[in-house]
Amino acid sequence: MRLTGKKVIALVDEEFEDLELWYPVHRVREEGAEVHLAGEKKGKTYIGKYGVPAEAEYSFDELDSSAYDGILVPGGWAPDKLRRYPKVLELVKEMHADRKPIGQICHAGWVLISAKILEGVTVTSTPGIRDDMENAGAIWKDEPVVVDGHIISARRPPDLPPYGKAFCDALATAKTE
Repeated sequence: MRLTGKKVIALVDEEFEDLELWYPVHRVREEGAEVHLAGEKKGKTYIGKYGVPAEAEYSFDELDSSAYDGILVPGGWAPDKLRRYPKVLELVKEMHADRKPIGQICHAGWVLISAKILEGVTVTSTPGIRDDMENAGAIWKDEPVVVDGHIISARRPPDLPPYGKAFCDALATAKTE
């Protein structure tokens, strides 16, 4: 239970990739962290690409990044929606400024692109957004998981086991305020 006392935000919106949301959430909880699902509307149930539901326990606007130790951004089509919320971009920018773990998988890189935090950062993602990542200044690698400081990235669902471990490792070694 090396993550006891840690708090993590997991972002949700319609058509998140089911495994890319729930696998990391459960993995972090298994190690003792508290995870809060956050969406545009508190209490709304968002549906994943394959039909798995996720109820937002908090709205984005209720969150204060200083109260959290890390953030998880799922893939699927949700990132294209998430990147349009100013509060989501604010949370990601604040987490980045504080060097708190930011986990992103598959299309989640779109959120980090819109937050403008990828210049010079080595990452991976689904190959489908490689050009977007590189155009945002990132150094893209075709590897299951890439860790560059506090930014942990993965390509797709088969990479979830090493991604979950890498995010938990980063959270465990992150400095708490």
